[in-house]
Amino acid sequence: MKDFLSERAKQLQQGSIRAFFDKAKGYKNVINMGIGEPDADTPEPIIEAAYRAMLEGKTHYSANAGDIEVREQVAAYAAKYGAVADPVSEIILTMGGMGALAMSLLCTVEPGDEVLVQDPQWLNYLSQIRFAGGTPVAVPVSEGNRFSIAAPDIEAKITKRTKVLMLNSPNNPTGAVLSQKELEDIAHVAQKHNLLVISDEVYCEMLYDGLTHHSIASIPGMKERTVVINSCSKSFAMTGWRIGFAAGPKEIVKKMTVLQENLVACAPLPAQFAAKYAMETMCEVEAMRGAYTKRRDMMVDGLNAIDGVKCLRPSGAFYVFPNIMALGKTSQELAGKLLEQAQVVTIPGSAFGDHGEGYLRIAYANSEANILEGIRRIKACLSGMRG
Repeated sequence: MKDFLSERAKQLQQGSIRAFFDKAKGYKNVINMGIGEPDADTPEPIIEAAYRAMLEGKTHYSANAGDIEVREQVAAYAAKYGAVADPVSEIILTMGGMGALAMSLLCTVEPGDEVLVQDPQWLNYLSQIRFAGGTPVAVPVSEGNRFSIAAPDIEAKITKRTKVLMLNSPNNPTGAVLSQKELEDIAHVAQKHNLLVISDEVYCEMLYDGLTHHSIASIPGMKERTVVINSCSKSFAMTGWRIGFAAGPKEIVKKMTVLQENLVACAPLPAQFAAKYAMETMCEVEAMRGAYTKRRDMMVDGLNAIDGVKCLRPSGAFYVFPNIMALGKTSQELAGKLLEQAQVVTIPGSAFGDHGEGYLRIAYANSEANILEGIRRIKACLSGMRG
């Protein structure tokens, strides 16, 4: 029979993170420290806002770019971080942040274009870049620089085919947060080499120790060359609602809107109004940030008390990225042992790129009880392995 799959479809592979979750389903009494979503349910006031919207008849199609009333609220929200955008022509509501990422790449990347991506980094970027016809180019980051991507390292990877730079701060998997100076240095490189920046800012509310989020779009000369990606999934515990947005140059957003028309028509209208309420009220964000700060410290202190493990204290997101090189196992081997022997799910650092080897990604978006028990199990497993 004829093979009907396209060559692009044949290249698609299940991500390593999902593969590890599937493996974990075969174990009982598992503590999942691998999943990248808030453990809390969506706050009730947000759910009620969606319910009110449905009772008011907001159960139909919206404009392809999203309801203008909601886009106006998105514009106000993005402006807090310097990403100033016209709600009519420069903002689109999407099916989650992943929808915004995919469409921004599909509308800007052509075959042969190179896209710079830090390593280690959330690897769905690479699949999306390749599906768009582009070539991902790794820009290594290091623990010595707290895993922050640096302007000189970006510039060293630029060729005549480089078109796009992907940024993600706060970062998944490392929790790194770029400072204003680091963003300014990166902006200088982007302008010098005429690069488009796609800035994934979905963890913008998950910053600690008094830090505040800065968007690279706020830097002079960057608005016209930056697409900001954001989502309600992480900040408002709305992962299942699939509501995100992009703010960027009107010519790019216009084509993303046409593409969305052809893919899904629009983001779900009740979810749009739930997002509007969430961004208006910043519903429970401060409480979640406080809880994550406490959990982060529990996780970091607990891991650093284990022989052979070193863990930086991250500034953002809800992941730690501990160094496990002294244990003499690959990250895949160690994550496998922790699952099989301790029933604790962690993610191998190698799942995030070659420079993630020697590390694990561990999420602290979990209860304090689970964090303490998970650390106890990890310590016992590693002690038994050394013995």
